[in-house]
Parts: sequence; C-alpha cells; structure tokens
Amino acid sequence: MTSHSKATGQQAHEPAHERQHAPAAENPKGSPDAQGNQIKDPEDWVTGHEPMTGAQASYLKTLSEQAHEPEAYDPKLDKAEASKRIDQLKQDRDR
Repeated sequence: MTSHSKATGQQAHEPAHERQHAPAAENPKGSPDAQGNQIKDPEDWVTGHEPMTGAQASYLKTLSEQAHEPEAYDPKLDKAEASKRIDQLKQDRDR
C-alpha cells in the first residue's frame, strides 16, 4: 500500500466527529453587507454603457405597457438607463 492510499484509507475510516476540517472560508455572498453584494448604482457599472440585454428589453417593454407609458421603452437604451427605468416603473407600480 502506498503512503497516499494508506492516508486516504485511514481518513475514510475515521469517524466523522474525529475528522479535522479546514476552517470554512467566508462566503462573500452569505452576508448581505458583504462588499461583493452591495448594489451598485447603474452609472457605476463597468458594462452600463453597453446596449440593454434582451431580458431588460422584454421586461421594460412589458412594464411600460402595463403602466400605460409606452414612451418609457426605447430600444436604444443602454443597460444602465434601462435598469433605472425598470426600477422606476416597478416603484411606480408598487405604490
């Protein structure tokens, strides 16, 4: 038996309560105040200047129609502006 297989075999036979585990790494997504989870202003998005996504376009069109504000939808919007308009229409809808 090689030292690798011996070590592996011994570990497999240790009771779970006797196994040593490495400390759990902090999950940056696990905490609402984690810096990685902060909501950035669309103006600060690296890709905010790119054309809006298909999902954004579809959702914005639906929301603008539901709100009877078809002018809120503009297929030439970038991601950041589309996000702002979606947020505004949702906020208006939920009032």
